[in-house]
Amino acid sequence: MTNLLIVDDEIEIGNFLSHLFKSKGFNVKVVNSGKEFSKIDFSRSNFHAAMIDLKLPDADGLTLLKDLKKQQPACKAVIMTGYSTIHTAVEAIKLGASDYIEKPFDDIDILEKQIDQLLISTGSTTRQQINDLANKIGLIIGKTPGMNQLIETAYKVAGKNVIVLIEGETGTGKEVLARFIHGASQRNNEPFIGVNCGAITESLLESELFGHEKGAFTGASHLRKGLFEIASKGTLFLDEVAEATHSIQVKLLRVLETREFMRVGSENTLHTNTRLVAASNVNLQEAVQQKKFREDLFYRLNVVHLNIPPLRERKEDIPQLIQHLLQRHTNNSITFSDDALKVLQGYRWPGNIRELSNFVTRVVTLSDSADAIITPANLPLAINAGTPIKQTEQADLELHMEGFLQSWVEKTLSAFEQKEEIDLEEVLAQIKQLESVVGKAFIKRTLKETHGNRRETAKRLQITMRKLRYILNEKNESN
Repeated sequence: MTNLLIVDDEIEIGNFLSHLFKSKGFNVKVVNSGKEFSKIDFSRSNFHAAMIDLKLPDADGLTLLKDLKKQQPACKAVIMTGYSTIHTAVEAIKLGASDYIEKPFDDIDILEKQIDQLLISTGSTTRQQINDLANKIGLIIGKTPGMNQLIETAYKVAGKNVIVLIEGETGTGKEVLARFIHGASQRNNEPFIGVNCGAITESLLESELFGHEKGAFTGASHLRKGLFEIASKGTLFLDEVAEATHSIQVKLLRVLETREFMRVGSENTLHTNTRLVAASNVNLQEAVQQKKFREDLFYRLNVVHLNIPPLRERKEDIPQLIQHLLQRHTNNSITFSDDALKVLQGYRWPGNIRELSNFVTRVVTLSDSADAIITPANLPLAINAGTPIKQTEQADLELHMEGFLQSWVEKTLSAFEQKEEIDLEEVLAQIKQLESVVGKAFIKRTLKETHGNRRETAKRLQITMRKLRYILNEKNESN
């Protein structure tokens, strides 16, 4: 017989859950306070599962969870929480809870199913499911404890219809993790659509997200659905959300609060049911303190927070990552010697997995033989010295440019190859966007080289100060 422990200070809920699960053949024990919990003799009572309320008048649910897992590690715990404490519920998962459920219980069938699945599943089956999905997505979990805990947490929250915020340095694999969350969710048969908020101008991003009506602006020759509409039943991934302008942040806040939006040029309200996953390579909480990001939007996005560790903090995973990256190049059997792998593990990889991927591609491309063995002598001098080839900030800028240019070329070629009607005005607008992004990138790089000296930057780029401010969208700044 299954032994179930229920910890909830609301007597009515305790009685209801007791009656529900006793009718299913469970042996149920109910306690209504932390004091009653402390009196349980765990040496005589072996529980298979527990349902613990996060908020008790005389105890903290997280403390009770820690005590329960210490006394009976095999007991599977479900945290009961209100929406306002979901962030704490995610912390409970990191402490060993198997799942959480929101109160009030709107659907009893879901509650029963959740407990039944919890009791049926084992640690090995869950781990196998995680590994199978990760392999399908192309996500390398590796051996690092922090990365393993991160993926387990992501897998557990994937089935919940809550917003997820992923933070991590450029190149750590934020989009791959977002795809993993989508794949582990109940929306996995619906679209996964991503957009980089920093690679598109404000006007184009607004149209991209919310759509536009025919004639809404110059070049809008036909109605276009936005991503919130297209991905309504699926997952929308907002990459580099910190790069969104103030105006876009306001519109994002509204759609997250109301689930409603309007196409550009329309007065009709549309509804979206998309699951949002946002990502940022900067710390959004620090951006809020610096007045660069709206505080209210940050709290809306920060329901479930996942932070991907940089590659330098998971060096033991580098051999497995290299093996995975080599498998992309099917016409070779190149390997790395143990000494070469040790050298690569000693390098800091400021560009993270993206830099490692580019490095492996270069090695395969430049190798004289398809079955070569790479030794330390074949590695770049900077990697052998264990020092970054570029400063991290400069590497991030170049990697951003690389990603934007690749995306721009693919989108433009796709439009050129279309056999049906082509919106030439939109193509020309993308060309202006390319000019803007490339211009800003050159200015930012040169500003860094001149330590922020704008006059010297303008001189090196052979442009006027007025032109420099224009490209940086500082048109109203005086000379």
